[in-house]
Amino acid sequence: MAKAQFHKNQRVYVKPVGTWALVEHVVPHWAKGLVEPIRVHYDCGLGREFTAEELQAEEPVTDRSASTAERWRVVRARNKWQPTEDCSRHPVPGTYPVVITGEAEWGGWRVPGAEYDLDPLKTEKQARMIASVPALAGIAKNLVDWARSSGEEMPTALADLAHNAQDILAAIERDG
Repeated sequence: MAKAQFHKNQRVYVKPVGTWALVEHVVPHWAKGLVEPIRVHYDCGLGREFTAEELQAEEPVTDRSASTAERWRVVRARNKWQPTEDCSRHPVPGTYPVVITGEAEWGGWRVPGAEYDLDPLKTEKQARMIASVPALAGIAKNLVDWARSSGEEMPTALADLAHNAQDILAAIERDG
C-alpha cells in the first residue's frame, strides 16, 4: 500500500533530471479490491512519471537565528525641547524616533534634538535602517551559509556578494 508523499503544485527537485519542477498530477495506481493504491507516481510535466524516491521536497528556508533574533523597533518619543508649533516641518511634529534595541522600553538609540532638527527626514530614515539591521544581518548570514554549502559553481557576482556579506558580518562581530 502506498500513500502520496507529495501533493499537486508542490515544488520538488527531480533527481534524474537535475531540475526543479511542480507536481502537476498525483497518479495513484490501483488494484481491484484494495482501499489504497499499490503505488503512487507523480507527473511533473517532464515527459514521464516519477516515483517518490526520485523526487525531493523543497526544504523551507529557516532562519536559524529566529529564536535568538533581536527585535529592534522604532517608537516615537515626545519632543521636549521644542513646542509642536516650532517643528511643523518634521515628519511627525512634536515627536522624534527612538530605536529600542532591548526588551525594556528605555534602551536603544536616540538622536540629539539639534541634530534631528537639522535634517529630520534623514534621521527618520536612519532610525528605520538601524531597526532593520538584525533582519539584514540574518539575511547576510543565510547567504554566507548557503554559499559555503553550495556544491555547484556560483556566478561570480553572487560569490562576491557572499564575500561582502561575510566581511560585514565579521566587522559586526569584531571586538573594539
